[in-house]
Amino acid sequence: MKKNTIRNTLILLIIAAIVTYFVMKDDYQSIVDNLILANKWLILLCIIIVFLYWFLRALSLYIIVKRYKKRIRFKVIMLQTLITQFFNGVTPFATGGEPMQVYMLTKSGVKVANATNIIIQEFIMYQIALIFMGILALGLNFKFNVCSVSPVLGNLIVLGFIINIIIGLVLLFVSFSKKFSKFIVNICLKIGIKIKLIKDVEKTTESWNEKLEDYNESGTMLKNNKSLFFTCVLINFLSLLIFYLIPFFIFMSMGYNVGIIEVIVSSAFILIIGNFVPIPGGSGGIEFGFLEFFKVFLPQGPLKSALIIWRGITYYLGIIIGGVALGFFKGDEKK
Repeated sequence: MKKNTIRNTLILLIIAAIVTYFVMKDDYQSIVDNLILANKWLILLCIIIVFLYWFLRALSLYIIVKRYKKRIRFKVIMLQTLITQFFNGVTPFATGGEPMQVYMLTKSGVKVANATNIIIQEFIMYQIALIFMGILALGLNFKFNVCSVSPVLGNLIVLGFIINIIIGLVLLFVSFSKKFSKFIVNICLKIGIKIKLIKDVEKTTESWNEKLEDYNESGTMLKNNKSLFFTCVLINFLSLLIFYLIPFFIFMSMGYNVGIIEVIVSSAFILIIGNFVPIPGGSGGIEFGFLEFFKVFLPQGPLKSALIIWRGITYYLGIIIGGVALGFFKGDEKK
């Protein structure tokens, strides 16, 4: 894992350097001037908002963990949430975060099976919040016609939201219905066997059945704890909402007033497009989306400066903070 992390980090640095070069090459002096003149207090506010976002994500996780391990401190979960930002940031599609979370929870005294259930529950509730956020963005855009995008971008946005909704619904059905989950697994196994992707049928079937048990157990837990379910979905929704507002204050720091609705809708669309890019952090796709969606509100020079600040705060800062936090992780002393 350590070798893969180092390799992914190096790849990420190279991609970041290439993207930064293409962003700055035509407007270097204008971009630098805007960065220097930006209101530093508002930039600091954006950094505080990112920490608040991480705090809310940690709070949601902490509420779930407490049902399995009473004697665990919030600062342990907060540290783990920060570390997760690093592993999400250096892996394609942010796939490194969940396995690391399971590992860290077990190191903190949570049983492996419980740790897996905790992360599944958190993922389900985050996905539901993401769907609600997407529906809100689509509704606001339909009503106020915030974003007028090219047909290609428009199709990607719609496709992205449909995929998120499908993932959310499948997760819910798999978690709450054993019949449906077995039906899905049987289809996947048949496809895998037919295209010769699965070699050891018995071992693969057993592995998938174990995962289904975890999902079913997580679904039962959520079904029996409706207050926990709604509380964590709400917390995740609020965390996404404040995260999407960060460009609003960055633009303000440069003297540009862009409406809150415009910022929320555009931010939601940008991150949806970024999900299609199989590179750590959606690099390239995220930057392209940011420039495309906000180009009607700001001139190119200030917009590119805002992009550099936004990516620095919302992405690279998490990798840096997470990497530093990793050095402090030792698990919970009170096992």
